[in-house]
Amino acid sequence: MGVSEIFRLEVGGDRLATLTFYLPGKKLNVFTRAALAELEERIDELGRRRDIGCLILLSGKDGGFIAGADVEEIARVADPLEAEAGARLGQRLFAAWEALPFPTVAAIRGVCVGGGTELSLASTWRVASDRKDTKIGLPEVRLGILPAWGGSNRLPRLIGIPEALEMILTGRNLSGRRALKVGLIDALIPDARFLDHVRDFALDKRDMPRKEGSGGVDLKELLLEKNPLGRKILFDQARKKTLEQTRGHYPAPLRAIEVVRIGLEDGRKAGFDAEARALADLATAQTSKNLVHVFGLQEGAKRAKGVPGGEAREVRRAAVLGAGVMGGGIAQIIAQEAGIPVRMKDLNDEALVSGMAHASGLFDRLVKKRRLESAEARRRMALLLPSLDYSGFGGADLVVEAIVEKMDVKQDAFAELARHVPETAVLASNTSSLSVAGIGAKTPNPGRVVGMHFFNPVHKMPLVEVIATDVSDPAAVNTVFDFTRRLGKIPVLVKDAPGFLVNRLLMFYSIEAYWLLHEGHRIEDLDTAMLDWGMPVGPLALGDDVGLDVAIKVAHILGEAFADRLPLPPWLNKMTESGRLGVKNGSGFYRYDGKERKGPDPSAYEVLGVRPRVENPDPNALAERMVLPMVNEAARCLEEGVVRSAAELDLAMIFATGFPPFRGGLCRWADHEGLPRLVATLERLEVAAGERFRPSDALRATAEAGGFYARFGGG
Repeated sequence: MGVSEIFRLEVGGDRLATLTFYLPGKKLNVFTRAALAELEERIDELGRRRDIGCLILLSGKDGGFIAGADVEEIARVADPLEAEAGARLGQRLFAAWEALPFPTVAAIRGVCVGGGTELSLASTWRVASDRKDTKIGLPEVRLGILPAWGGSNRLPRLIGIPEALEMILTGRNLSGRRALKVGLIDALIPDARFLDHVRDFALDKRDMPRKEGSGGVDLKELLLEKNPLGRKILFDQARKKTLEQTRGHYPAPLRAIEVVRIGLEDGRKAGFDAEARALADLATAQTSKNLVHVFGLQEGAKRAKGVPGGEAREVRRAAVLGAGVMGGGIAQIIAQEAGIPVRMKDLNDEALVSGMAHASGLFDRLVKKRRLESAEARRRMALLLPSLDYSGFGGADLVVEAIVEKMDVKQDAFAELARHVPETAVLASNTSSLSVAGIGAKTPNPGRVVGMHFFNPVHKMPLVEVIATDVSDPAAVNTVFDFTRRLGKIPVLVKDAPGFLVNRLLMFYSIEAYWLLHEGHRIEDLDTAMLDWGMPVGPLALGDDVGLDVAIKVAHILGEAFADRLPLPPWLNKMTESGRLGVKNGSGFYRYDGKERKGPDPSAYEVLGVRPRVENPDPNALAERMVLPMVNEAARCLEEGVVRSAAELDLAMIFATGFPPFRGGLCRWADHEGLPRLVATLERLEVAAGERFRPSDALRATAEAGGFYARFGGG
């Protein structure tokens, strides 16, 4: 037998065989067309052999097991019949794998997702390495599709309906330990001498068929699931929860629930047919195309570089100036993800205690969610070193400032900070709206001052704006850019300009909501319109969440910077003047019980001097009126070079504001809607509502060029 290019088969004298998957030219194994074709040949050959007592499926890649289907194939497919044929091909192959005349063992090390998980489900046994990066999952819903190579049918039979639906509907991965607990794998094996342990496991299983019911389903769950009424309750609850979370914008989870139900109630054949038909509908729909586009943006971000002209420096020690919620959150994420010592300085003990308590609470939450062992959480918490002075700053490679948002205070802090850190230390500001060049104006060697804008809450928000000034040292910028990625965050390089990128665009959206309120629209109508459009929170509730004092301060900064097109409502300051700060003091546009939002506050209208009078507004018209100012300003940002590409702008808006992923991003949505139509709508709004809607020259030029992606590229 010749050596296979992708799948290598070896059979030993002990009747133990290994099939090693190694796809050339890819970091991880994926099921390309060539890989599937060769796997079909291998399975056909294996089915005829009589010298194998047990077969181990291995990955030849150090980074993981199998990362599923080739996403480029999913992006390309446009014909529902082709998508259905692809599903049936995978089903046929994995059914043939399942029917081999000897037991099979899927030996999982590292990432195992999508089609990789589905092939492991078709194996007789599954074992996994205990290394930290072992993750097993079915993330298809994140691409707008569902597991269609048998996974939607095999998984609930193996681990039960509740656990299976949790995996399929959320797309979340399970750690090795969690996978063992739910019965997804049969053994968790030490990574040291992994292959030896796998061989021992496989030798023990030679010629041994798997017994029915030897999965991980609990007896109580089994009784519930075999009871038609119990099953109905489970599926009804899943539908209700899914609709609450998605507001019907994501069809794949709802379709997956139905496919799982059909498979369990009507049998595997009906279930496989339902999978294939569902994939045909979902994979060719716009939602899936947009979600695959967003996946591509994320993959592109992993390869993105900072600026040319300087190498990033290693960060071995860090420090944080300011121990508030942001400072404590930044210090905690550095200790958690980078695992390096972090000095945290503030002016008084009370602030330090608060910052340490915030960090400790975040670690406790990770332990509670089983994402971190208790001992490891304690070890990483011990990396946080509170201080009232600059002791320890002399060894810092990077300092992140997170103090009050006042230019003079920040300038003085950076000038003083520079006297206590090495000349090579990079000084980063977490400012959300102030000029980074201005902040570093009094700092010796201002080239090492860079913006590093985290979004609140730090532990949840994936994006960080890395802000380069005209005088920033490329090595300093790239140090921050690379360190951001080390923290598990997505860095987007932006220019030092008012509001940078995200807050600049978001402010045009928020201020338009305020103008609609001024015209007599109700608080709940405005927020509901945007929730229904797909935003995670409405613009008025967002102001309450951020803090109205902060939001209004930024509004004034940007209103001054863009006075020609960002006029502010006359009543804007009345909210804070009346003591309304939002969630932080329980009073804003909404009423609060603690931090729980209870409903719009009728007295807010009286404070502002506006009267809600518009009945039954068109929610689509409201949403478009709030979104279009962002589109108009996005063209300006790209033309000015505030951000490098339409792709990076979309990435930033999705992962910093929650712009609906199913729409693909602000620029992609605008391109799909058609810029000529949006320009015409802005022209009508200019007549009806004011000059602020005048289409920018940048937007007109972008429309003439064929759209954002045609003109500014990046995806």
